[in-house]
Amino acid sequence: MWLAFYNPGTLGDVLLLTSGKASVVNTESKDKVTVISDKETEKAVSVNIFGIADELGLTGNGHIQLSNEQVDEVNRIIQEAGFEVTIVVDNSPKFVAGYVEECEDMEDSDHLSITQTDIGDDEVQIVCGASNIDEDMTVLVALPGAVMPNGSIIWPGELRGTPSHGMICSTRELGLTHIEDAPGIWELDDDIEPGTPLDKVIQAYQG
Repeated sequence: MWLAFYNPGTLGDVLLLTSGKASVVNTESKDKVTVISDKETEKAVSVNIFGIADELGLTGNGHIQLSNEQVDEVNRIIQEAGFEVTIVVDNSPKFVAGYVEECEDMEDSDHLSITQTDIGDDEVQIVCGASNIDEDMTVLVALPGAVMPNGSIIWPGELRGTPSHGMICSTRELGLTHIEDAPGIWELDDDIEPGTPLDKVIQAYQG
């Protein structure tokens, strides 16, 4: 899964594509394409394409969503430059309501909990550090690929060796303190179904 960013005011006409992070990287440039790869796995983790706005008709600022046609054009440009990298994007909602079905204290931790959370069409394991997390709660989940308001990206990872596939959020982390401003994760109304996108959740509170 790749994410696209475009910030012409700060970086100029450069499309930034990322699929993860690496501590040690190799960088290779051909034509107007730069590919950054994990030095150990040799897997591409970032692609920068320069002078791309007119070809793609890019608009927006920050995290952007590419259409299927734009992705096809991006892959053509990358491959014509001589790189064997294929960009695949997932435009499904990354901020959705979830229902905490199980919540267990993590061993050897005084604040972390391991949750099994229903997100509508799937169940994900998320490690959460909020003191008010508990089972039988409806919460707001940032799934892998979500871009937080502060610009950080949610990737699958591990906390103390335990896999975690997302983040259970507070209104403060989401910039939604006008709806509720309280410490800890945002406990949603019970009638909000798992999988409901964030924009629909906001509508329910403002409607």
